[in-house]
Amino acid sequence: MSDIHIRKVGQTGRITLNRPQALNALTLPMIRAMKDVLPVWAQDDTVKMVVIDAEGDKAFCAGGDIADIYRGLTEGDYDAARQFWREEYPLNAMLARYPKPIATFLQGFTMGGGVGVGCHASHRIVGETSRIAMPECGIGLVPDVGGTLLLAQAPGHLGEFMGTTAYRMGPGDAILAGFADHFLPHAVWNDTVAQLETTGDPALISKAATPVPAPRFERDRDRIDQHFSGETFGDILTSLASDSSDWAQTTRSRITSNAPLAMAAAIDLIRQARASGGIEAALKQEYRFAHRVAEQGDFREGIRAAIIDKDRSPVWAHTSPDGVTADEVTAMLAPLGNDDINLEELP
Repeated sequence: MSDIHIRKVGQTGRITLNRPQALNALTLPMIRAMKDVLPVWAQDDTVKMVVIDAEGDKAFCAGGDIADIYRGLTEGDYDAARQFWREEYPLNAMLARYPKPIATFLQGFTMGGGVGVGCHASHRIVGETSRIAMPECGIGLVPDVGGTLLLAQAPGHLGEFMGTTAYRMGPGDAILAGFADHFLPHAVWNDTVAQLETTGDPALISKAATPVPAPRFERDRDRIDQHFSGETFGDILTSLASDSSDWAQTTRSRITSNAPLAMAAAIDLIRQARASGGIEAALKQEYRFAHRVAEQGDFREGIRAAIIDKDRSPVWAHTSPDGVTADEVTAMLAPLGNDDINLEELP
């Protein structure tokens, strides 16, 4: 069976990610299939809404399938990574501004590229097992797929905290942070999808929703806002270092294992997205970093340490988390000229 199952059922357009053995990681053919069908359904009066779900219990989508990208990077071929992003990011923008309701059912892990597919939808459903995160700084990349905009829209400075620590949100956290909308127990998901297929009415989702579990964020909100409000990533590190509490020191320890350049740039990107508020602007800025980091080296090293060798001991270009200069961040986010991604010509 195909890695993605696309069909019309009743009043809905249905997309099911179908790589459960790979945690439904996205491939280019999967991305292209969604980009091809969504504009068609947007013009089809028999499709009232779109429903996106995934096979398996462990993940809606744990990210992009980067094994092939890694092979290219090790051989000095940076085009494969850049091409993946150049095709993935327009899909994210398409989902964010789609003219019809989209419901996504986010079981298990929804991370990275999975956030790009699942969390720009108009009706985002989480259940008991949902764990949502933007862990890109751990592999040398910044939160992308429009993730900096989602992080920017989270209350207070939760976005800066999640973007640099790769914090995994449970269902309550995800709703509080704006990455999800409704909590439905897994036991009612199949019936809810069947009703959506029959009626095409997304109002059924809120009617089926139950009270969300308490977010874990609540106990730490004040500390997060205190420490992660600094103007730069260096300010955040200094603030955490000045606090001898177990929470602050544990948080700083979690941060220091990630790529310093990516985290410093992530703070800038989240702040820019908070000011601009647009999906296209966020994606364009994210792409500028991604385009450059393919050659810079941290992304390749991050994949090696986390996914290929799994030694969890990356050797970043910057040996100290506070060793990144403002000029280096500015250079990573500068316009790319003819290489900038074009998101204005989408259907």
